[in-house]
Amino acid sequence: MSKVKVEFINTCSCCEEYGRIIRSVASGHGDKVEVKIYIAGKDFDYLKKYGPVTRGTMIINGEKRLDTLSREIIEKAITDALARSGD
Repeated sequence: MSKVKVEFINTCSCCEEYGRIIRSVASGHGDKVEVKIYIAGKDFDYLKKYGPVTRGTMIINGEKRLDTLSREIIEKAITDALARSGD
């Protein structure tokens, strides 16, 4: 079983809540989920990987990009990724 890596690019103060939701959902799965939150304008590591992002975006395992987010979508995406990883 491998860890699921969830990255979130926070592009504005409105997206801050999504970062909290992602952390909350991930914490319910213990150390099976690794979370990295980038803040646009402060962090630039994500630019090399994903290019410019103008909307709050969640990326799972460097592949699946989601930019229409809600608690339900976040929970489902993380749960699906854990199921695919062999958990």
